[in-house]
Amino acid sequence: MEFWRHAVRMAACPADVVTWPRQTNQSAVSVCAEVREAGVLRVSIAIMLLWIVSGSLLLFGSFDVWYFLRATWMVIKSWFQGPVRDVLAEQVVHGRVFLHDLDFMCHMNNARYLRECDFARYAYCTRNGLFLAARALDASMLIGATTIRYRRSLAFGEAFELRTRIVAWDEKSFYLEQRFVSKTDGFVSAVMLCRQNVIRGNPQRILDHLCKRKVDCPEISEDLQHWIRFISASSQALRAESGLDDKTK
Repeated sequence: MEFWRHAVRMAACPADVVTWPRQTNQSAVSVCAEVREAGVLRVSIAIMLLWIVSGSLLLFGSFDVWYFLRATWMVIKSWFQGPVRDVLAEQVVHGRVFLHDLDFMCHMNNARYLRECDFARYAYCTRNGLFLAARALDASMLIGATTIRYRRSLAFGEAFELRTRIVAWDEKSFYLEQRFVSKTDGFVSAVMLCRQNVIRGNPQRILDHLCKRKVDCPEISEDLQHWIRFISASSQALRAESGLDDKTK
């Protein structure tokens, strides 16, 4: 007990050390050094944690970190699930409505549907090989248009299936359909059409390379034909509004 009292006195007034025997003096100095080292260590850890927290806040405030993490996870997960040999086969991703999906009406936010469709397409194109085939041909795919129809809201905690399939293609783009199907009663809560443009290539070449044979395009449904014509009409109207001539089409 007397030793610790002396250690405290020494920390407060190091000059008191000279009044103690040499052995006690050395022990007290050693304890003081250890206390100081522990204090420095605590300060270093606190500073490091502060930098980590500050960096995380800056990162999450500047980027949609969860989007990139989720997309990466979907690709890795789909890779280990194994390939789907039929490139036109429908694929299913399972989901559920969580708290971060809700809006003020306490059902799934409209924007979340499009986000979930993004993740489902990552999984779809990974498992059927479209990503690798496009990369092998030095091509890339970008979203050119989407139209979604909401038929019934998905409530908090409700489980659903997101079904994705290629419904057609032309010389420039793939056309995909994605459906949100409630697991409660099988009702199609929302359906989205997506035009996925192919850059530096064309869909037919990608499919032929992937399947090692000629792949015939399915018959284009009436509603899809209307949607394609709508996109074309909108594009022409915007070009005319911008003063662009037909050569830039």
